[in-house]
Amino acid sequence: MDRLSNTVRPYAWGSTTAIPELLGVAPTGEPQAEMWMGAHPGAPSRLHRDSTGGDGEQALSDLIDAAPEAELGAATVAKFGPRLPFLLKILAAGSPLSLQVHPDLAQAKAGYADEESRGVPIDAPHRNYKDANHKPELVCALTPFDGLCGFRAPEEAADLLAGLDVDSLKPYVDLLRAHPEEAALREVLTAVLAADPAEMAATVTETAAAAERLGGGYTPYASIAHHYPGDPGVVAAMLLNYVQLQPGEALFLGAGVPHAYLNGLGVEIMANSDNVLRCGLTPKHVDVPELLRVVRFEATEPGVLRPEASASGEELYDTPIDEFRLSRYTLAPGGAPRDLTADAPQILLCTAGAPHANDIGLTPGGSVFVPAGEKTELSGTGTVFRATVVV
Repeated sequence: MDRLSNTVRPYAWGSTTAIPELLGVAPTGEPQAEMWMGAHPGAPSRLHRDSTGGDGEQALSDLIDAAPEAELGAATVAKFGPRLPFLLKILAAGSPLSLQVHPDLAQAKAGYADEESRGVPIDAPHRNYKDANHKPELVCALTPFDGLCGFRAPEEAADLLAGLDVDSLKPYVDLLRAHPEEAALREVLTAVLAADPAEMAATVTETAAAAERLGGGYTPYASIAHHYPGDPGVVAAMLLNYVQLQPGEALFLGAGVPHAYLNGLGVEIMANSDNVLRCGLTPKHVDVPELLRVVRFEATEPGVLRPEASASGEELYDTPIDEFRLSRYTLAPGGAPRDLTADAPQILLCTAGAPHANDIGLTPGGSVFVPAGEKTELSGTGTVFRATVVV
């Protein structure tokens, strides 16, 4: 078991205070958006493994590459290949992230192969597929957490837009009310993203002013428009369910489901992929045809997840994904140690208190990597998230 040193990513939407407060350090004044835990090549965690000799830290990705079965276990390697299948993060949104969707596995493989065959550079700003993997994800709130997840029913979206009384939104209202669900959602999102940029900017300005004036359920959209003035994603956001998570509640985002995180601190876990197709709320590339091919145009309930407790004290966030499995342990004073030994790799992340993983003391934001099969025991008091795989 090894304590991890993790990289904090300074994306512009990040909070300037949330991650420093969790870690108990002074803010730098710069946004701190995500702290990555895992072996993603973009920012692998680092650790000191005494058995490797020397005094320097090594990248977790290098250790796994050198001995995948020793680190991940034979079953994990057989099922997912010689790589850690998940990436764990602390996510701190101070302003809205881009409105986005992720491809399913077949779409990711096909899209990656196509762009590779056409010679699109992997770091090109217009590249859609950075790898051949899908990117399902789960976010669990550590503080009150706001987001958008999945399409509203068309009639509900029509009522929301109509309530603003903005003339240029009325064609979208008519489309939402005139067609079956899939066609209505597809036609309106297509129209919003294909609109003349100057005309859409004017529509968003009017929409933002109306939302500000009306308040109530329109307040989130006024806030989004404040961060992204003139962006068509402001109107697209109103087609989606607005969700407020309380600490301990979670959202699962499957393939093709449009979503955006708006504000709050959470633990996020995902399959180890960078594949994102954006709908708006971003200065980055938006590939409308590819986006429309990947989006699932169906109304859904947000599906807020709450952990399911077992007799062992593990509280599991159940999802239909094998690449990751997220659970939580709440350790009370005087409680018996919890045995977490498993035939799969694990990352343990402390979010509160002062627990111990074997003989390693953890504080909030601290994490350890546990190779497959290593005897693992949690003790002390606090909250620990456990990230592993299903084998």
